[in-house]
This record gives sequence, C-alpha cells and structure tokens, in this order.
Amino acid sequence: MGHSHTGCRNAGNPNGEQTEVRTTTLGVIGTGAVGLAVAHRAVDAGLNVVLSNSRGPETLAGLVAELGQRARAATPAEAASAGDLIIASMPLAAHEQLPQAELVGKTVIDPMNYSPRPDWKIPELDSTKVTSSELVQRHLAGARVVKALQCLGMKQLVDLSLPAGAPHRSALPLFGDDPDAKQEVAGLLDVLGFDTVDLGTLADSWRCEPNTPLHAIPYVGQPPSGLAPKDFVAWIKEAPGVPVPAAQVKELAAAAVRGPAGFQMS
Repeated sequence: MGHSHTGCRNAGNPNGEQTEVRTTTLGVIGTGAVGLAVAHRAVDAGLNVVLSNSRGPETLAGLVAELGQRARAATPAEAASAGDLIIASMPLAAHEQLPQAELVGKTVIDPMNYSPRPDWKIPELDSTKVTSSELVQRHLAGARVVKALQCLGMKQLVDLSLPAGAPHRSALPLFGDDPDAKQEVAGLLDVLGFDTVDLGTLADSWRCEPNTPLHAIPYVGQPPSGLAPKDFVAWIKEAPGVPVPAAQVKELAAAAVRGPAGFQMS
C-alpha cells in the first residue's frame, strides 16, 4: 500500500466502494459518552488519541491512564491541531466553543443531537430551516463536517463493533457535503468495527435526528412501554446493542418524515 500509518488499510463498505483510512491520530474534543467509546475503540484498533475537554488536560489524567500509552490529554485547540480526524463529543449548546482556526482543513465528526430545553432553544432548528450539523458547519466554515455516530450510545458502539466482513456487522449512517471527508470517516468507522451508508448532505441529516425511525431504537430494540423520559434514557444507556445491517439503515432513512427538531421528551 505504500503507507506506514498505524491503522491504515483498505476498507470495503456496503456501497461497493473502497475506502482507505489514513487516520493515525484521533482528536477528541469533549468527553461525552460517544467520544469516550470512540477513544476506547480507536486505541484498541492501534490509533493514537488526543483527548480534550473544557475543564483542562489535568482533569483527564485518569482516563489517559486507563487508555494507556496511545492516549494523551491536551487542550481543545491542541487536540484539533494534533488530530488527523476530529470528533466533537460535546453538547450541541457548546458547539460554538469548537476552535475554528485549528480546525481549518480538518474533517470533523459531528455526533451531536439537539435537545431543546425551556431555557435554551435554537429558533432556526425549531423551524427546521436548517439541521444541527449545518449550524456546526457554519461555525466551522474552514472545516469539513460529517454527521456520524449520532444514533447510538456508548454501550452499543462497543457491543456492535465487529471486524470487516463479519456476519451481522452493523452499518451507521453518514451525512456530509464533502465526499472525500465522508470517505475518511467511513474508513475510520470501518477500523472501529462498522459499515457505513452514505445518506447525502448535511441538509439531509434530519433523517437520523431524534424522533426519526433511524435514531437509537433500531440499535437497541423496542423499549418497555410506559417509561418516563428519564427512565427511557437510562434504559437506552444500558440496553445491549442490536445489529442493524446497511439495507435496514437505508429503509429507515427513506421512511423518515420531518417533524419537530430535537428530542421531544414531553
């Protein structure tokens, strides 16, 4: 192959294309559940990880020790500079804290979901004029944002990870405006244990937002009936992963109807 990068290999996907992951260092900005799960899987796959959060590198010492020699802590700006590929694992409400200058030219994975609260809403999202990932892309005008990893939790990300070509391997949806960036993310997700399905642009990413058929439920199965919102979230965090093949991802995305944006928990 002519590359000596750790974790670099050709990766197939259900669309029949070949991807090549060149990611050797993953920058993690924010240590939300998805970012932590991705960091663990990346280290297991032989990648280096640079972790950061809003509270400072010293608060990540325990996590770095747990992950081992391939991990180190840094500031968000340093993680953005160091990473070949970046994941923004933070609340959407904090997306404007993402370092703009250091992310110019970088591919940024956006797993963030809109969760409006009585004291915090985004009218543009409530009116469905734009998707949350389009807002993130607007903030990171010099970066290439790819929506991914927004529809499953930390436990499912670990449970469902399987080697390329394994039976019952799950597929994850991808959305983005830059084809090369989507290929880059598909290559990383293949190394992390997942097939991918390209479902269009950032404007199309509402098809996997909360309250659509593709979000969360397919990857955990049907929850018990009558759960209060808080109990529903707790149940999903603990539920074993359920495999979702590429064909099912395509069917569920096609069945989506655009309704109110964000988690509607009332």
